[in-house]
Amino acid sequence: MTKTIVVTGIGATSPLGGTVEETWRALLAGESGARPLEQEWVAKWDIPITFAAQAKVPSADVLERIETKRLDPSSQFALTAAREAWADAGSPEVEPERFGVDWATGIGGVWTLLDAWDTLRERGPRRVLPMTVPMLMPNGPAAAIEMSLGARAGARTVVSACASSTESIANAYDHLQAGLADIIIAGGSEAAIHPLPIASFAAMQALSKRNDEPATASRPYDVTRDGFVLGEGGAAVVLETEEHAKARGAKIYAVLLGGAVTSDAYHITAPDPEGSAAARAMIGAVNAAGADLSDVAHINAHATSTPVGDIAEYHALRRVFGEAVEGIPVSATKASTGHLLGGAGGIEAIFTIKALAERVAPPTINLTEQDPEVRLDVVTEPRPLGDGTLLAISNSFGFGGHNAVVAFASA
Repeated sequence: MTKTIVVTGIGATSPLGGTVEETWRALLAGESGARPLEQEWVAKWDIPITFAAQAKVPSADVLERIETKRLDPSSQFALTAAREAWADAGSPEVEPERFGVDWATGIGGVWTLLDAWDTLRERGPRRVLPMTVPMLMPNGPAAAIEMSLGARAGARTVVSACASSTESIANAYDHLQAGLADIIIAGGSEAAIHPLPIASFAAMQALSKRNDEPATASRPYDVTRDGFVLGEGGAAVVLETEEHAKARGAKIYAVLLGGAVTSDAYHITAPDPEGSAAARAMIGAVNAAGADLSDVAHINAHATSTPVGDIAEYHALRRVFGEAVEGIPVSATKASTGHLLGGAGGIEAIFTIKALAERVAPPTINLTEQDPEVRLDVVTEPRPLGDGTLLAISNSFGFGGHNAVVAFASA
């Protein structure tokens, strides 16, 4: 028998705020998390892109000093988000063997890895920290959450580029359906605002070059879009069976109806321009929900603000919904947060959940002239979503041709 899976806790640290509420309110207010980089390495390495969407609240302001010393920034963001989500869920009493973690990252501990390499080259092997490997490994964030909160039903890690944390949420749904746990923390985190990833993304012409106006650099669907803005942070959702949630009197934000994962088998970085596999992921998520495509009342789009990516996703949406897609409110929230890579799907799942819970679609900022090739109803001001049961999907697509979509319904 299919179980009803509900969202009972949410947590985030992002370029817009150090909590979900701060982030959500800034998003509705049309704020941008993109700011100039002030680190000395920008000038030292002549980094061509001099801005990014850094986390608004430093981890050092939230975590214990020993935690910031022993955890890579990607794990620090994960722990911050997971603890907020867990507290928001009421810090439920659950048998450790019935409590799991499904986490994600796109790159992992890049700061730890490259700092350790610098130490090795400059000071020799004896000065490399003994915690380097545990800090750099991609499963480090999941391990940090599992050990902090005492989860013993498994701590799994998805690494599928920018689709990672959406896939982790879809996996959590499957694991709860399979009875592997009663409650799971799912989500993702990323901390890749480092000179090497920035230089690499810039070399492939993926980043916006608007160094003189960071706040307006990410502009999904705009005719002048020229690339994404690199972001960082983490986001977590607490998921559990409805039976378990009601037994403990938990508040319920939304219902997770299911998810779907597909792959393009097309190109290592470019999306399939026809969007066939991305379309299958959207259809699969809605089918998993036992719903009709006509039931979808809101879409949180992947919409990175790249010239090619936005068009490819539009073609996928058109393939799924036909002309009806022109009547569905679409939010492209990376315009405000930047692109959190492996953490993007997590924060956007929370935006989708909040949109359903508060019945308002968040705005897409910086859209001044919509690309005529993209015939979508893009939300540019907070917009009421109406009454009754609402269904929404959140899309995530990543390098390697990874596609992941999750579907939520209002509680």
